[in-house]
Amino acid sequence: MFKLLKTEGNARLGEFHTNRGVVKTPAFMNVATQGAIKGAVSAADLKTVGCQVMLSNTYHLHVRPGDTLIKECGGLHKFSTWDGPILTDSGGFQVFSLAALRKINEEGVTFNSHVDGRKIFMGPEESMQIQSNLGSTIAMAFDECVENPAEHRYSKESCERTTRWLKRCKAEMARLNKLDTTINPEQMLFGINQGCTYNDLRVEHMKEIAELDLDGYAVGGLAVGEPTEVMYDVLDHVCPEMPTNKIRYLMGVGTPLNILNGVERGIDLFDCVMPSRNARHGHLFTSKGIININNQKYDRDMTPIDENCDCPACRRYSKAYIRHLLKSGEMLSQRLLVLHNLYFYNHLMEDIRTALEEGRFAEFKKEKEAIYGQRI
Repeated sequence: MFKLLKTEGNARLGEFHTNRGVVKTPAFMNVATQGAIKGAVSAADLKTVGCQVMLSNTYHLHVRPGDTLIKECGGLHKFSTWDGPILTDSGGFQVFSLAALRKINEEGVTFNSHVDGRKIFMGPEESMQIQSNLGSTIAMAFDECVENPAEHRYSKESCERTTRWLKRCKAEMARLNKLDTTINPEQMLFGINQGCTYNDLRVEHMKEIAELDLDGYAVGGLAVGEPTEVMYDVLDHVCPEMPTNKIRYLMGVGTPLNILNGVERGIDLFDCVMPSRNARHGHLFTSKGIININNQKYDRDMTPIDENCDCPACRRYSKAYIRHLLKSGEMLSQRLLVLHNLYFYNHLMEDIRTALEEGRFAEFKKEKEAIYGQRI
């Protein structure tokens, strides 16, 4: 399923083969939590900005409109009209971050919906059943998301529970994929490495789950407030233990600088709400650095957001006009700004792949690091 084409140091150029097409890696997955990108961006728009994979969330779609409803409508691909690969998060992070009251035991987690307060139980089997109903291309295993920082003892116990849950996820997916009523009988499963910022736990856990021979492996529980240097140090320890013949995913990351450093350490897939969330507030990534279009200096600026960008916003509109729309509360501003940032991210990944193919990634990273972190 994953074909490694070329390496430069630890950085990897590859192809991830799915029944919904081939994903060229490294790649950024665009976050459509509830089946759409916030900012009035459609599935058709994702093609325009170069998206390869759409990411949606199990918890949110289970709560509303309901995974059984989506299955009745033909699955998430048909429901959203996105025909490329879809990765669904397990719902674990949302259960632990959104639920004010929750009770965890070996079977799973009981919690109250953040929408209507109703009691919900979710464990490994339930998460797999929901994701099977959605018919996603890739399902994430249900894991325990521990607060960071956490005590070493509890983090170790959590890793052990996550491994036991992962084995149950694998068994349940195998059962579901054999059913005649399953939308996607070729659904793939990714396991998640946990262990907070304890490198000994991270390495031990990665070795354990690597033995399960899953379709891919993710590093979870990072980019949740720890210093970036700590995240990079964890990756330096974990990536060498990840199977070289399987795709690697760093969950919830991140900034362009995070992505460059993740690629350097051997990561293939990334996702983050940052480009769309920041865009909706006027914070934009450009080839010259970060700009805030709310600034008054742009009120008469008739140039595009980025003269080196070919996104729908930059091809047609000026900073002055888009700033006016944003200040006026016009929905079109959200759409144009989100399209720009998503285009930037997807084409950053394309540039990274080209640099890897040409054997100049180290040079590319050094050049871009000096630009992408600065605010104009």
